[in-house]
Amino acid sequence: MAANPETTSIFLIGPMGAGKSAVGRKLAGSLGFAFCDSDEEIEDRTGVDIPFIFDKEGEAGFRQREAKVIDELTLENDIVLATGGGSAMDEHSRAKMAARGTVVYLYASVEQQMERTRKGRERPLLVDKDPREVLTTLMALRDPQYREIADIVVETDGRHVGSVTREIEQKLAEPE
Repeated sequence: MAANPETTSIFLIGPMGAGKSAVGRKLAGSLGFAFCDSDEEIEDRTGVDIPFIFDKEGEAGFRQREAKVIDELTLENDIVLATGGGSAMDEHSRAKMAARGTVVYLYASVEQQMERTRKGRERPLLVDKDPREVLTTLMALRDPQYREIADIVVETDGRHVGSVTREIEQKLAEPE
């Protein structure tokens, strides 16, 4: 499916470890767009990191903050927005992303997610749990939600940021 012709903004969705932030930064630079990351925006607004919010407010509190940020950021023009892995769980956020921009689903298998989330930032949903079990469960729940609103689906397994970015740019340029 080609880009949403009504808007210029691009919203990257997909599971943790799919490369949304890295691809988003590169894509924004290539297109001359601003780059936004919903998780970074939440951290900037609250002054604390995501794990702290999960610890103090639980996942429900975090998701409320996330939905508000997505509502506001999806109104912007000429941005590439990297969303959190669970952003598509909220039906209102899904509807706003679908209506307000081109939605690109960066698909990553559970194996790839495991590899990419082993190191780096703390992932609150993986703390003190079996990562494979959590990622498998989340993928089963979220994959249909991602696909429901995706204008473009790009597989990221075993690929570099530049390759994924070029594929997105090619698909964005395709006529309807």
